[in-house]
Amino acid sequence: MRIRVCSKGRIVLPVEIQRQDGIRPGQEFDIERLGSGDYRLKRRSTAPNKGLVDWLLACPEKGFFVPID
Repeated sequence: MRIRVCSKGRIVLPVEIQRQDGIRPGQEFDIERLGSGDYRLKRRSTAPNKGLVDWLLACPEKGFFVPID
């Protein structure tokens, strides 16, 4: 599969790859230079509980969850 770098230096992953791997806007990737012309693109993993505190604070029963410092 061939892709191009745009004039702003961006690389766009083809839609087929995005769908296959569940890639969503805003997800972050690390890129590693392996050698001249060889690169590795790796999706950063997010913490499994990301957003959990916000979800708990949104509980309809107030006072159910109180964050600690």
